[in-house]
Amino acid sequence: MWCVANLDEEYVTKMEDVLALYEKPYQPEEPVVCLDEKPVSLHAEVRPPRAAAPGRTAQRDSEYQRCGTANVFCAVEAKAGRHFTWPTPNRSGREFAKVIRALVGRYPLARLIHLVLDNLNLHSAKSLTDHFGLKVGNDLWKRLRVHYTPKHGSWLNQAEIEISLFSRQCLGRRRIADLATLRRQAGAWNRRISRNRVTIQWNFDRKAARRTFGYQKNLVTRSQY
Repeated sequence: MWCVANLDEEYVTKMEDVLALYEKPYQPEEPVVCLDEKPVSLHAEVRPPRAAAPGRTAQRDSEYQRCGTANVFCAVEAKAGRHFTWPTPNRSGREFAKVIRALVGRYPLARLIHLVLDNLNLHSAKSLTDHFGLKVGNDLWKRLRVHYTPKHGSWLNQAEIEISLFSRQCLGRRRIADLATLRRQAGAWNRRISRNRVTIQWNFDRKAARRTFGYQKNLVTRSQY
């Protein structure tokens, strides 16, 4: 469900900034990329599963071994059908910094990368400068124009849809025991979905927002876009 705690001026302004970004026509020189992350529990089989055979369904023991947790950063350029997944050992500023460097590296010809993020404290330039130093960190951050969703507005980030796709199509109900296996599986899924150029059709625009939430256009006072 949508959780809109307080539809104030700040919320509306940030929401409209993100929605205006989504309404832009596709421009390869200024890609719009959405990024978010999800935790993944690692589980190992205690007993080998039995494969399906004629007259017998596949079987898996309900018991499993806990092997800790990992994290997956998921990014999507929705209009171009480009998908990126980076499994990491944890969710930290250091890992976020490495993901941003990898993401920027995928767009060497872009004039500017519009990046949609939520308000998690590690989603900042400080994570990059702490890990790479002031010059490199700031140079990477300058390649981006960051559009933050409002608080309690993560539903505006299309990376939430990407995470849902990844969870259903890649993770499913399988048990993955370690980070190396998770990286292999995520890489295979990422190559397939990017090869198929699977796009996201986002239909909630600023007009729909004003109609749904019942506010006037003049409530918007500023925009990052």
